Amino acid sequence: MMQNKYKTVEESQVRISELMLPSHSNFNGKIHGGYILSLLDQIAFACASKHSGVYCVTASVDTVDFLKPIEIGELVTMKASVNYVGRSSMVIGIRVEAENIQTGAVKHCNSSHITMVAKDEKGKAVQVPGLILKTDNDIRRFAQSIKRKEIKIKDNEEFQATDFNSEEYLHIVEKYKVKIER
Repeated sequence: MMQNKYKTVEESQVRISELMLPSHSNFNGKIHGGYILSLLDQIAFACASKHSGVYCVTASVDTVDFLKPIEIGELVTMKASVNYVGRSSMVIGIRVEAENIQTGAVKHCNSSHITMVAKDEKGKAVQVPGLILKTDNDIRRFAQSIKRKEIKIKDNEEFQATDFNSEEYLHIVEKYKVKIER
């Protein structure tokens, strides 16, 4: 099924640009975050499918950091790369920039990491090509993805082991802007 056992980061990179229209805006006149999330999912799919050569599904949206608002009329460019590969999974890193097409000013608006899984026609996870890391940036992104995954596993294990019905966690809740009425 896999033609190449390894691919470079560059071979799977995807870049899309789209002009932001009034129909993409929220009630505050900025581009709706949900619209950007939809575009992020589409480019992650394209990048992962390009790397794996098969259909891919979204396994998790690991991080989405909205850094700056996007305005109507700005040209949004998304750049996606495979940052990490496992057996059948890939972490796709996406950078979102918005350009004011009148002034040429570009701002970094969003960074995201989405885990995609390669599937066959029957929906079974399939092995993906390995990743050839050529630059220090490629190595850094791969290492960051490993660390992010380790932290996610550790945090999930700790969360699952926590008994939130216990009275010992009441003091945590009471530190916040809540009023407990029993």
